Parts: sequence; structure tokens; C-alpha cells
Amino acid sequence: MNENKPSLLLVDGMALLFRAFFATAVTGQFMINSKGVPTNAIQGFLKHFFTAVSSFKPTHVAVCWDMGSKTFRTEMFSGYKANRSEAPIELLPQFDLVKEAVEAMDIPNIGLAGFEADDCIGTIARNLQPEARVSILTGDQDILQLLDKDISVILLKKGFGNYLVHTADTFYEEKGITPRQMIDLKAFMGDPSDNYPGVKGIGEKTALKLLQQFEHVDGVIENLDKLTKAQKAKIEEGLEMLHLSRQLAEIKCDVPVQCVLDDAVYKINQQKAMEKFSELELRGLYRHLEKLEESKSLA
Repeated sequence: MNENKPSLLLVDGMALLFRAFFATAVTGQFMINSKGVPTNAIQGFLKHFFTAVSSFKPTHVAVCWDMGSKTFRTEMFSGYKANRSEAPIELLPQFDLVKEAVEAMDIPNIGLAGFEADDCIGTIARNLQPEARVSILTGDQDILQLLDKDISVILLKKGFGNYLVHTADTFYEEKGITPRQMIDLKAFMGDPSDNYPGVKGIGEKTALKLLQQFEHVDGVIENLDKLTKAQKAKIEEGLEMLHLSRQLAEIKCDVPVQCVLDDAVYKINQQKAMEKFSELELRGLYRHLEKLEESKSLA
């Protein structure tokens, strides 16, 4: 990676927000403020955010969001993510409030109706790759397909401040395929969490072998006669879903969103942010803003 470039941290907002919510909701800790509004997801999100910024010290930051459950993927396949239950009622008011908190820190909130946060992240990462070292903070392994020169992925692990950082090289060392081939891997395997099946009977081990031998879905299809009878039969039977699963798995990197690097400079106005934190009664997070002020005075 080019160390002289600015460093941009792209945050998968929903991944952090949901993780934060369920971490405390499981024990009924919704951190309801005096206005009767739950704030547990917001507090956890911000704690994850400040911890990551402190650990990786980006010069620029932006947060990407899903903008509703209907996307081009649900239009392609009605079953896409249909296995997911409605968001808990305690989480609902926090969707907008967390964006207000992010906005109060002068950090861009980015999202586009009809697309997922992943697509916004992919587009921005590719667009700004020539200008910046891009790191993507998420808990979602789907994002690993974006790994490239100057694009790394920071996967959240359990707790705060625990990460697994992937580069294109570490991914290849672990899987034996390139990040782009992960799209084809998911085409074969499917994704239970997103509710699409891939090819029935083809698991990760077989899919990896096929991709290492034939590179991609089309390469496998062109060489069906070289597969075992069972593999050939499974793929022929699931051919339509194989192609559909690949389309669902691929993060779009050409959606109409924009993030100008100058708009994403990480420079929090402490007073402005503190006003919003105070309004939401996020007292446990004041110290993070105070630390910022202390570091400014030391600079």
C-alpha cells in the first residue's frame, strides 16, 4: 500500500448498528433515555466507531447505509433476505438518530435507495482507490470481494477493538482464490444469511476446488465434462440458480453515489458533536469527544 496517500475509512453503518444493538438487547439493555428513546445501538455504534478510528487513524471517514429493504436484488429474486425478521421496535428510532449523530461529527452519511450499503462502499472504494488507501470497517465477509491494491477490509470480531484485517494477499493465502473469485464461490455455495441457495450439494470445499481449477463460473460450465458425474448433474440441475446467485453475490461498483475526498476529512467539531450527544443523552461517549479536544491541544 502507498503510505503517502490519505487513508479513507469506509464504515458499513448497518453492520455496526445491528451488531451494537443485539450485543446489549439480548440482556434487555436498551439504554432508554429520559425521552423514552432507546439508544443502545447508537451508543454501541459510536463506541465501535471511535475505537476503530483510534486504532487505524484514518485521515478521512464516511459511513454507508442501507436505504430500506427493497433493492434491485429483491426485484431479481423475491426470496433475497426474505428470511430476515422485521427490525425490533427498540431499534427503529435509532436508524435516523445514529445518522444525526454521524452528521453532527461532520462525517458524510451515504446511501442510495434501491441499493445496499455494500454497493455504495464498493463504488466509493473503487472510485477513490487511485487517490487514497481505503479501509472498509464491517462485520460482513461479503465485502472481502472488494479487496485489491490499496483496499483492505477490517472485519469486526467479538467485543470492541478486536479486528481481523484482510488484504488481497492474506485472502489469497487463506482461500487459495482471488477476492474477485469470491463472487463465484458464493454463486456455487449460496448464502443462507441472504437466503439464496446457489447450487444444491456444492459446498465450499468443492466450490474452491472448481474455482482453483477453472477460475470462474463460466470456466466450470465450459468444462462440465471434466467434472464427476455427481458434480455435473448438480450444476446442470441448478444452472439457473447458479447464474442468479452470482448476480446476487456481486457487489456493484458503479452505482450513482459520490464521495469527494475533501468532504470526508476526519475533523470533528467537538462543540457541535457534544450538543447532539447531549441531546441524545449519550453521556458514556462524552469522553471520546474530550479525548479529541485533548489531542488537538497537544498537537
